[in-house]
Amino acid sequence: MSLYSYFKLHERGSNPRQELIAGLTTFLAMVYSVIVVPNMLSQAGFDAESVFVATCLVSGLGSILIGLWANVPMAIGCAISLTAFTAFSLVLGQGVSVPVALGAIFLMGVVFSVISITGVRAWILRNLPSSIAHGAGIGIGLFLLLIAANGVGLVVKNDAGLPVMMGEFVSLPVLLSLLGLAVIIGLEKLRIKGSILWVIIAITLIGLVIDPAVKSDGMLLKMPSFGENSLFLQLDIVGALNAAILPVVFALVMTAIFDATGTIRAVAGQAELLDKDGQIIGGGRALTSDSLSSVFSGIFGTAPAAVYIESAAGTAVGGKTGLTAVVVGVLFLLMVFFQPLAFLVPSYATAPALMYVGLLMLSNVARLDFDDFVGAMSGLICAVFIVLTANIVTGIMLGFASLAVGRVVAGEFSKLNIGTVLIALVLVAFYALGYAI
Repeated sequence: MSLYSYFKLHERGSNPRQELIAGLTTFLAMVYSVIVVPNMLSQAGFDAESVFVATCLVSGLGSILIGLWANVPMAIGCAISLTAFTAFSLVLGQGVSVPVALGAIFLMGVVFSVISITGVRAWILRNLPSSIAHGAGIGIGLFLLLIAANGVGLVVKNDAGLPVMMGEFVSLPVLLSLLGLAVIIGLEKLRIKGSILWVIIAITLIGLVIDPAVKSDGMLLKMPSFGENSLFLQLDIVGALNAAILPVVFALVMTAIFDATGTIRAVAGQAELLDKDGQIIGGGRALTSDSLSSVFSGIFGTAPAAVYIESAAGTAVGGKTGLTAVVVGVLFLLMVFFQPLAFLVPSYATAPALMYVGLLMLSNVARLDFDDFVGAMSGLICAVFIVLTANIVTGIMLGFASLAVGRVVAGEFSKLNIGTVLIALVLVAFYALGYAI
């Protein structure tokens, strides 16, 4: 079978050169993830060297899988939002061990795969209100902003009064982070390809010149290795089956359901891959590829995976088939040889990327339907308490509970289905009985 027939290049009005350019464009737009993810997870005790290799492998194999199997121009990588949840809420915030966290990620991938294959996902989507999903997106975006700002010292712990206060504004990390964020916004407005990566590189070079803490050993390439503290196959599945961890698995699955579906649909629409009924061509396989990639994450030792919205950068320049995704996957697999460069990057060079992604996620506010007042307010309750409690599951629980009670009090019984009530009761019970983390 030829390349043209396998990927349906003629049928979709594309060619290998067009797909190659699209793949390179998508890669440049999302390659920052292999720097940001190890940086974040290392703060929670994950071995950075192992996470870097794992992240490259998950992104590479996941993108190749979705390209070859689903034939869609979508790339997979470790989700920044779920990386933040894993590092700062699950491991640091709740004291869950790294192996158990990886076990939870593995279980999330397995459950989501089963949901995608069996069609249970359709039932969950019918019973999980969009307002809570959008609220979770807003909250995670704010959470990312808080993490990045705290990481560079812009926002620090306050020992009196409110929990946080402004840090040292004139410090090098703060100034470079804010400057980097402003530059990313400007470059994105100009639609400069790979703007996040270019800013990370520029700030790293500045650090090499003026910051004694940023040093290079002169190495550019290195044979890939998980290192002495490898996280490969170190997942604790039995520990993750503990009742206290199950709400985490639920939160990961729910976030994946809404994020994956929304992202895949958005990219498919731009690539003109919607059928006459508005359904995604290859959507079922795309969602299953997405969820199977999180199974890889648990095995290799990194954060949950998802289709990246940056895939839209590739479809914008003509990517229409899975060949685009395969190109991205191959480039990520080649990245494992550039490990020394990744560890040269200081935290204040990646902070602007986190802040920018967080700001993008705040756009979910526009998706809240304020004509449905109870739904919109419940979504905002979910968002706010994700940040105030530094726990995504807690925010989701409070969002569901307020939605169910609010509907009853407002007499909006027709808008309240049994699935929503059951999910709310289960979440509240987990907290009330002391099982939740």
